[in-house]
Amino acid sequence: MEKIFRKLVRDRIPEIIEGNGEVAVTRILDEEEYRKELYRKLLEEGQEVVSSQTSSETLEELADVYEVLRAIASLEGKNMKDVEDIANQKKKKRGAFQKRIFLEKTK
Repeated sequence: MEKIFRKLVRDRIPEIIEGNGEVAVTRILDEEEYRKELYRKLLEEGQEVVSSQTSSETLEELADVYEVLRAIASLEGKNMKDVEDIANQKKKKRGAFQKRIFLEKTK
């Protein structure tokens, strides 16, 4: 039975599919398509984090988000150390989210 996916997948997924006796029909994205699909994948994986039910599921989904972030950084000619450096600069300047502050409004 044919299943339609039309989404960016991890590099070894076609190999895994074929190992299960199915045929994976794929194509290589150009840079513009790749960028678009990475952002789509980031939203998909972010939603899976939100929907996760257990701590282990959450960590699994966060790992997927991390992998997508790593790919986006690479596409921009950067790496996760660059992202971490910027995150640390922002944390120093604006704080983190550890205090659980929820801004209701300003007057």
